[in-house]
Amino acid sequence: MSPAPQGSYPPPVVTTGAGRHRVALISPKGPLYRHRGGIFGQSLRYMPLTLPTLAALVPEELDIAVTCFDEGIQDVDTDLDVDLVGMTVITGTATRAYALASLFRARGIPVVLGGPHVTLAPEDAAPHADAIVVGYAERSWPRLLRDFVAGHMAPRYDQAPDLDLAESPLPDRSVLPRWRYLTPHVFEASRGCIHTCDFCVVPSAWGRKPLQKPPEAIVEDLRRMKTRRAIFVDLNLIADRHYARRLFTALRPLGIQWYGLATTLLADDLPLLDLAAESGCRGLLMGLESISPASLRESHKGFNRPEDYARVVERLHERRIALQGCFVFGLDQDEPDVFARTARFAVEAAIDLPRFAIVTPFPGTPLFRRLQREGRLLHRHWERYDGQHVVFQPARMSVEELEQGTEAAWKQAYSWPNIARRLRHTAAPWHVAALTNYGYRRYAHHLKQFYTCDWMIEPPSLGRLLHRQPADGEER
Repeated sequence: MSPAPQGSYPPPVVTTGAGRHRVALISPKGPLYRHRGGIFGQSLRYMPLTLPTLAALVPEELDIAVTCFDEGIQDVDTDLDVDLVGMTVITGTATRAYALASLFRARGIPVVLGGPHVTLAPEDAAPHADAIVVGYAERSWPRLLRDFVAGHMAPRYDQAPDLDLAESPLPDRSVLPRWRYLTPHVFEASRGCIHTCDFCVVPSAWGRKPLQKPPEAIVEDLRRMKTRRAIFVDLNLIADRHYARRLFTALRPLGIQWYGLATTLLADDLPLLDLAAESGCRGLLMGLESISPASLRESHKGFNRPEDYARVVERLHERRIALQGCFVFGLDQDEPDVFARTARFAVEAAIDLPRFAIVTPFPGTPLFRRLQREGRLLHRHWERYDGQHVVFQPARMSVEELEQGTEAAWKQAYSWPNIARRLRHTAAPWHVAALTNYGYRRYAHHLKQFYTCDWMIEPPSLGRLLHRQPADGEER
């Protein structure tokens, strides 16, 4: 479908309920994920789960109509006639969220902010909202709505300490248009991770205890959706191996294909790996991060062993599981030769889809705190905390070397000869592997075009917000 003309707004997606009280839920756009100009076309985005989950959590006894807006697929009309606006915020979309919040609040509409950035940096988000939700919202969001309807919404709601995902309802995917996404068949079985990687937001935001939905509930959702191919967005499906065995066993009779995230430790547990393959696993994303053992130890990810990466790929491929292997650049041990060496390694190891990012010190993480102590943070312009802009001073290279080297690694891994070398070994169906490699090649050659912040069209009233003065101690 062709995008709407510039300046126009598609009709709201779906409104649930009759609604004496009108609530708009918004997922703001960022440099990469946006309605216009992002690297991925609308048809290549999968449906997010946050808005459908929040909509499903609205208490039935409240007379509330919910309308959802995902700025990855549509524009948001800032003249919305609603009683409350809620936004889910990651660090890269915080600037946009704050700008939207300013517009709505100026019209007297209260704004609620939640999500990973708010959980990591509540003190940063609170001035931009009438209420913030810190942590997972399964209990706090319904409580906030009841308070709002009763006329006494509090300024802050925190995650319940005894939260149990078994009480979470199935997502209401009807609040977003399925036809605007590559697939609505997106699922979440668990949350959290047991590891303490110092650049990862998960242990800082939510701790190390995994939360899990009953495998029976996941099977019910899959059957309800008549799913044949599923995407699991769990951050680490094998964080609790006992749970992973239960989940994979429950999936096995369904005859589906699924894709998800795990750590390299899965390749060390052959019975669990076999069970994953038997349950329909056909692709995994793994954070390989670095080919330097010293860098991995420094990042508290020493369980990754670069000397075993080729064996990890081989064991996955033997079971027809493709690997999307992710690397980060800018760790303190990295020197200017790291880019070419890593890209060459990814090709030689036959990683189906290598990905490269600049390590990003998200607020609240140990990496952020350390770089802050060392005076190495360059700024807090959150829209650039996106994994592709350098927001700190690297230890052994310049900012320009880190940015240019990351782009060079993308181009090296996705040159035509190197694509051909990897395709010879891919575990994915050949046409799928060829298409995805072509898409990543396009991405590699357009990083500067797509990773920009010109998507933030600035109304005059937002000038002070978007071009604020640096905070004390922040580089000007």
